[in-house]
Amino acid sequence: MKVLGIDLGSRAVKVVVMEEGNIIKKQKISTMSFYREYCNYDRKLIVDLEQLQIDEIDVAISTGYGRNNTDLNMFHAINEIKAHVYGALYQSDQRDFVLLDVGGQDVKIIKVEKGIITDLELNEKCAASCGRYLENMANVLEISLDEMSSYYENPIELNATCAVFSESELIGKIAEGISMELLCASVNYSLYKRLKPLLSRFKSKSLILAGGVAYNASLRHYLKNNYQEIITIQDPEYNGAIGCCYYGKTHSKKEVN
Repeated sequence: MKVLGIDLGSRAVKVVVMEEGNIIKKQKISTMSFYREYCNYDRKLIVDLEQLQIDEIDVAISTGYGRNNTDLNMFHAINEIKAHVYGALYQSDQRDFVLLDVGGQDVKIIKVEKGIITDLELNEKCAASCGRYLENMANVLEISLDEMSSYYENPIELNATCAVFSESELIGKIAEGISMELLCASVNYSLYKRLKPLLSRFKSKSLILAGGVAYNASLRHYLKNNYQEIITIQDPEYNGAIGCCYYGKTHSKKEVN
């Protein structure tokens, strides 16, 4: 069976093709480029598979912000929670874990016990605990996200609770002559501080990180204080699309369609 999974994110669209349980194609496209260059519109978005260089698909699953706008004659839409849990199950050997997915504009925390979702927390209202916050701070500091994420020692307090006001506060700290290393550590630690209260009621031995922020080495360092095992899956940015494929594979064609 050949399954197509598409995660229609706010910043990027992730496309994965899985054949007989193995990933054979991965592609990330900016959301605007995807809609402009790879879709047509006739009441619903019709994905141009030829343009994506994909053919002979048996099942197509979509998730993300735009999942309900895709062509339902071809795609079956599932919610993001289900997609990301299926992705974590596929990419890890874990059945009991907490999944932390920090996307560009939202945060999902999901507790899984024996492979079943038992609790969840969503934050879709504040960008200060999301990937967009790190991107904005890196732009202010004129440094790459990868380099910024490597600093975690001796952070100072950044007290602004809003992503917009945080930029002004950071510029003020720069004017005070605080070193780049300390500012980077402080940005990373401020994200951890915002996530910690959300994670506090999710007890588990293992924490699986997904989403683009999973690459942040400092966040992984801080989270070691709260969990025995921090697992960064192989393709954290593609986790939702991979979960779509795995869902399609593990459900019969009749059930999916």
